[in-house]
Amino acid sequence: MSGNEKLKIAYSGVQGAYAQIVAGKVFPDAEYCTYASFRQAYEAAETKQCDYAVLPIENSFAGEVAQVTDLLYSGSLTIAGIFELPIVHNLLGIEGTDLEQIKTVYSHPQALDQCSEYIYLHGFERRVATNTAQAAKEVALLKDPGIAAIASSRTAEIYGLKILERSINESDNNTTRFVVLTSGKEPDTREQAALLKKKEAFTLILIVKNEAGAVARAITTIGDFGFNMRTLRSRPLRTLLWNYYFYIEGEGDLSSVRGSKMLNMLRENCESVKILGNYPLDHILDGT
Repeated sequence: MSGNEKLKIAYSGVQGAYAQIVAGKVFPDAEYCTYASFRQAYEAAETKQCDYAVLPIENSFAGEVAQVTDLLYSGSLTIAGIFELPIVHNLLGIEGTDLEQIKTVYSHPQALDQCSEYIYLHGFERRVATNTAQAAKEVALLKDPGIAAIASSRTAEIYGLKILERSINESDNNTTRFVVLTSGKEPDTREQAALLKKKEAFTLILIVKNEAGAVARAITTIGDFGFNMRTLRSRPLRTLLWNYYFYIEGEGDLSSVRGSKMLNMLRENCESVKILGNYPLDHILDGT
């Protein structure tokens, strides 16, 4: 890459999506490339149309983003870092409308779930959008005073909407974790190198042998070598009925002597071990 060429960052959604907000905070001087789905954004980085992809992996209220977990399992990208963004959902309408006029709300299913109590108390009809920013864009285009979007304050600025009510999500601790994914590109600046190249946490995907105690042995192995396991989730293997892979997040340096020994033992006791990344601990970003 030449000194004048900007990094290209893929994300799913339209301008103002939470993933773009994260991309802007992590890569402030980049070019942000919008895609219609998680898969398309992932593949843009995988085929090197973009340098990185930024995708949501988990929300503190709604849980894992299963589509992204499955992409991590099946694809070739690795995790360069994980970033936490506190999420503040707002009710957005067109100029001239007020809260009493709203009958219907648009948003992504997870955002609707995160604001379910507010929606229920106001008797709003729910309509699903592909993401929160797309919902804001649609409300701006429809110009219907009875329809509102649930989205960030940033989308209100972008699409000329009025904030009818702020912070309507059910939990004050609503946070989404985003993965920064790469095909192996080296960081472009010293700042990015410092941000993305520390080896303090890791993600593994395991397929264990189909025998008694296989999962327990894998978990015990990680603990026996002194690594703290923070996350353990199972997802179905679509190619084999009633078989699963395990998504694991832990703390530590896999390139250390202990890390190498632990990986060797896991490989002896598992059908497969995929290292998704060894990266810094989660970095908490300023909220929206």
